[in-house]
Amino acid sequence: MSTLDIALSTLLSPVVLFFILGLGAALLRSQMSIPEAFAKGLSIYLMMAIGLKGGVEMSKTVIGLDVIVLLVVGMALSFSIPVLAYAALRFFSRLKPLDAAATAGHYGSISIVTFVTAIEVLNFTDIGSSGHMVAVAAIMEVPAIVTALLLARRTCKRTRAIPGGDEGELFREVFLNASVVVLLGSLAIGWIGGIDGMSKIEPFFVIPFQGVLCLFLLDMGLSAGRGLRQGRRQLDAGALSFGIYMPLLSAGLTALLCLLLPLGTGDAALLITLAASASYIAVPAATRLAIPQAQSSIYLTLSLGVTFPFNVIVGIPIYIFLANLVAG
Repeated sequence: MSTLDIALSTLLSPVVLFFILGLGAALLRSQMSIPEAFAKGLSIYLMMAIGLKGGVEMSKTVIGLDVIVLLVVGMALSFSIPVLAYAALRFFSRLKPLDAAATAGHYGSISIVTFVTAIEVLNFTDIGSSGHMVAVAAIMEVPAIVTALLLARRTCKRTRAIPGGDEGELFREVFLNASVVVLLGSLAIGWIGGIDGMSKIEPFFVIPFQGVLCLFLLDMGLSAGRGLRQGRRQLDAGALSFGIYMPLLSAGLTALLCLLLPLGTGDAALLITLAASASYIAVPAATRLAIPQAQSSIYLTLSLGVTFPFNVIVGIPIYIFLANLVAG
């Protein structure tokens, strides 16, 4: 399948079309909305479903050195990408150091919905991927937050504490946030239960999955449109363009790294997608606690209002194309 075919199939897939529907409705100031509690339930369902599926796939194979190396690579990317993002924001935009540090952390962590969407696009185009990529996604959520806090502390030399307060509470927020717990927990349950265990819950977690994903992406489109509409006034051209060139930069660097790894096309595409995505769930929660001085309207507008739509509509076909070039 050519790159143009992948791009068209992505744009015309129901999950992306529902996202575009929500995005357009919000930009046009429609009153359409999805209850917050229901949307949170959808996100937990999606993380459980993808974690279970990944765990079942992992149960079929023996975890070897190649998987361990991939997990280490994922952690290294999550630690290092925020440094590059921070430098880009400070050089090409007028963001204050604290806002730049908070925003940079979002770009080293991952968007689980972008990841799930990429998996669905790969399935739609008959490109397989490994279950252990779910573990890579889970392990890439946390390190970027640590880097962001170190960058923020560097700008707040007058205090010994991490900006924002209680470090024990911060530790719980970072390492025990819902997305990490649900993903890793579901991954372990799927791994332990295997194919037999999954068969008992398949009618709930497999068959309705794509329909639930459509609902969730409709809500994400609404949130992205509102964030873009409300927060763009606080961002200059340099900051807004960062939301597009930063994922491409991360994707390009990760694609080069994939040349050194024995990855198939699907796994390479997912690793590139993870590196190019930006968190809008786990990292904002930790950032509000750890760096309350940073303006949430800035980092949420960039991660959810700019980068997320770009990745879902345009980025994923590009990342699959890069994976085809570099996969071993």
